[in-house]
Amino acid sequence: MAPTSTMTAEAVVLQHFLDAQRTSALAILDGLTDEQLRTSVMPSGWTPLGLIKHLGYAERHWFQRFFSGSTADAPWPDDDEELMSSAHPVAEVFAFYREQCERGNALLAVTPLDAKPVGRHGSDPHDEVADLRGIVLHMIEETARHLGHLDAARELLDGRTGLGPR
Repeated sequence: MAPTSTMTAEAVVLQHFLDAQRTSALAILDGLTDEQLRTSVMPSGWTPLGLIKHLGYAERHWFQRFFSGSTADAPWPDDDEELMSSAHPVAEVFAFYREQCERGNALLAVTPLDAKPVGRHGSDPHDEVADLRGIVLHMIEETARHLGHLDAARELLDGRTGLGPR
């Protein structure tokens, strides 16, 4: 996304790194079949598709629910947000993730990084994310952490490694 007149140079850089992580998540899974996306290769039972759903819900939680105080309706009202697998159509899960990323970017494009969230994330006030900058940094970390999981799953599913943008 091109920077807007309201985005600082810092915001542009943070969005660049967040978008790079998001793009990598999708690129790592590109070319897997529906069956492979729904196959767990780890003892905990999560699936690659479930992890993409999780990342979509994380984007939704941090940028909409926590920062803005409200969320758009979820496409699956009865879905268990914590479940790291998905029976939903693959295209819907990927579209949900992309939409949540776009919503986060739209917020970042018009909101100062030092803006305070309206919500609370946890019960410990000392462990609270203080501003939009902290949320973006958290989402970079969260997404990058799960890229390692997706890399490992991909290698176990079909032997491919080193996938994603360079």
